Amino acid sequence: MPKVLTHEELLALRSAARARGEVVVQCHGCFDIVHPGHVRHLKQAKGLGTILLVTITGDAGVGKGAGRPLIPEELRAENLAALDFVDWVYVEHRPTAGVLLEEVRPDVYVKGREYELNNDPRFRAERETVERHGGRVVFSSGDVVFSSTALIAAIERSVEPFHARLSQLLDRPELQGPALSSVVTGFRGRRVVIVGETILDTYVLCDRPSVAGESPVMTLRPVERRQYDGGAAILARHVAAMGAKPVLVTALPRDHAADAIRRRLLSEGVEVRAIETDHPVPEKQRFLVGAQKVMKVDLCEPYVMDAAQQERLVGMAGDAASDGGSCHAAIIADFGLGLLTTGVLLRLARAIRRRVGFISGDISGRRSSLRSMRGLDLLCPSEAELRDAYGMFDEGLPTVTWRLMEETRARSTIVTMGPEGLVAFEPVEGQATGYESRVRGEHVPSLTPYAIDALGCGDSLLAATTLARAGGASLLASAFLGSIAAATQAQRIGNIPISAADLRQGLARVHNAHLTFAAPEVIASRTAALRAS
Repeated sequence: MPKVLTHEELLALRSAARARGEVVVQCHGCFDIVHPGHVRHLKQAKGLGTILLVTITGDAGVGKGAGRPLIPEELRAENLAALDFVDWVYVEHRPTAGVLLEEVRPDVYVKGREYELNNDPRFRAERETVERHGGRVVFSSGDVVFSSTALIAAIERSVEPFHARLSQLLDRPELQGPALSSVVTGFRGRRVVIVGETILDTYVLCDRPSVAGESPVMTLRPVERRQYDGGAAILARHVAAMGAKPVLVTALPRDHAADAIRRRLLSEGVEVRAIETDHPVPEKQRFLVGAQKVMKVDLCEPYVMDAAQQERLVGMAGDAASDGGSCHAAIIADFGLGLLTTGVLLRLARAIRRRVGFISGDISGRRSSLRSMRGLDLLCPSEAELRDAYGMFDEGLPTVTWRLMEETRARSTIVTMGPEGLVAFEPVEGQATGYESRVRGEHVPSLTPYAIDALGCGDSLLAATTLARAGGASLLASAFLGSIAAATQAQRIGNIPISAADLRQGLARVHNAHLTFAAPEVIASRTAALRAS
């Protein structure tokens, strides 16, 4: 039977499916250009039931401007029917899906993630209809939403190399060049305490690999070794390079490797306060052929801290925050090596909070404890780390983020998503009810077309964002500067500090590239503003 149904065929098939106890899942939209976001959305919807029904708005009801839809309803229906996981397709000629939902009464009605933040009365009516008949309204997972409208607008403007969302962001006054440049200037002289493990990141550059003669295993021949400071040490170096005054609180042994780290950090303006341990400096070795990483070896023995050492670490962090005058910010970084246990994290936050106005936190590694970072002003996990912490892999990203913020009492959260950029979340003011989301998200797309090396991008983002927020910048402006830092880091091999000059150059690159595709009057005004800054 053809998948594209008439009204009578749809209702008859729905009635038969209900009698057989089959679960009908419905998705509704325009589907003018079927893009990757649609495919992911529909695949997830199919997994929620037995039969996937996709209903599309007829040509007369598509109110998205002149020339829309680009594709007539018959071809849009055929495009969807060609997907093997779509069972039924129907063209709805009435203005909204409300009446159709009353007729079909789907068991599950799936909407895109963006509807968690949507206060449209039309969607409210749709939800009430579905739930009145015993159905469920489910939001698709946390994939970044592709927009057919934005894609079509980009096509009409010829080739637009930046995400359509970036065009919207750069129109905001707080993200203009002079405003962000002023934020970077404000980094100078700010005292920041960084607490966490010091790690050595070693890159072993190898010749072209071959296959061993005795068995089919890869053979690597090292030709060069490069070593970089990692963990909390690179956070401190980022902060120093951006113009601030960092104090690193960590654990170090008394050996030549640790002494070299101390001298290197001191020469760059980092004050080091360390408890002594017998634990060697953790090292992570990465083997590269060209710019491609082919293997990673972690030479990291877990820290085993006794109660006295834990007390010294917490006390040292509290003293660092109170010595030398005012302390503007603190960063707690747990790399999952045992230095910052759950109890230490809780005591650290309390000890530092009494002396510092802004505290941020981040984790790395499966043994780190995101959920133990309580009472911080900003958390910066990746989407994978966030979902792993709660075992929530199919729920919408705002839902998982709110779970984190509610449990930890974090005031804001930036969730990084690799090549898809980041989303900065803040709680919605007032009491959310019903379907309304409790968090408001701002998406910042990735500001680099590709990453040469992703190592350290999260650290540079955290350093820049923390300094900006501590200086009073908005969450969006801070996240944008953090994205600039991450994009700059992604174009380098190894952990190399991002400086204030790097941030200014990154800002100029993004704004100048965007101006190439802007209208003449926009070019004139923004060029003048950039020159003034």
